[in-house]
Amino acid sequence: MRIRIVDAFTDRAFTGNPAGVMLLDSFPDDDRMRSIAAEVNHPETAFARPLTAAEAEERGADWALRWFTPLTEVDMCGHATLATAHVLHATGTASGTVRFAARCGVLVTTAHADGPVTMDFPTAPLTATTVPEGLPDALGAEPLTVLDTGPHVGDLLVELADEKTVRGLAPDLAEVARLSRRGVIATARAEDPARGYDYVSRGFFPNVGIDEDHVTGSAHTALAPFWSGRLGRTDLTGWQASARGGSVRTAVRGGRTLLTGRAVTVIDGELLA
Repeated sequence: MRIRIVDAFTDRAFTGNPAGVMLLDSFPDDDRMRSIAAEVNHPETAFARPLTAAEAEERGADWALRWFTPLTEVDMCGHATLATAHVLHATGTASGTVRFAARCGVLVTTAHADGPVTMDFPTAPLTATTVPEGLPDALGAEPLTVLDTGPHVGDLLVELADEKTVRGLAPDLAEVARLSRRGVIATARAEDPARGYDYVSRGFFPNVGIDEDHVTGSAHTALAPFWSGRLGRTDLTGWQASARGGSVRTAVRGGRTLLTGRAVTVIDGELLA
């Protein structure tokens, strides 16, 4: 079985967020996919198979798509969806628009002639909540705002004072795990929008086996509506300030959020086991 490693939300190898991608005729059992994802040991590994004509008509999609962290299956993943669409187009397996049937519904991706891929995701419902006891100590910073991001994202979205604070976080991950379902998205307004981004973020997801994610597409379905409301613009660019870093262009369209980014294949090989 062929497996590819793709760096997503970047145009340079060894930056952005790496994902494993496997295009299959059928899904192996869940334990097998979990084992492969653990062996790949990247934040997510995507498994995709083409739907039959009957399935495609019933589900309104072209491919079935599932995502596994090294620990568990997840409801929604942006960077591994981008990586999968990139592989489909780079290999000539698909062109133009591809519809994926996933746990969170049908996700539509569109590849552009100049390289980027735009993904149509559900906008995360944001609900203001009180600051959980222990969260400031867990993060090492005082939250300005805390919001719940709903069932598919499953994080606390935490606004902090400034970009410098976000970049300097060194959280207590055991406490972050205790206080959240999946993890915490920390964010602040960009210090200097002339650098090409409007807001920064970092994502810590210990409950799914990811201490810090490099670039989190799903988090931007919450970041986009939050910052669009604050900044008064529907189209923005976010920078996820992890060690590898990556850029996500976001556009809020009511109940849907468009995420646009680039991807680079860095490894193309065979799974021998």
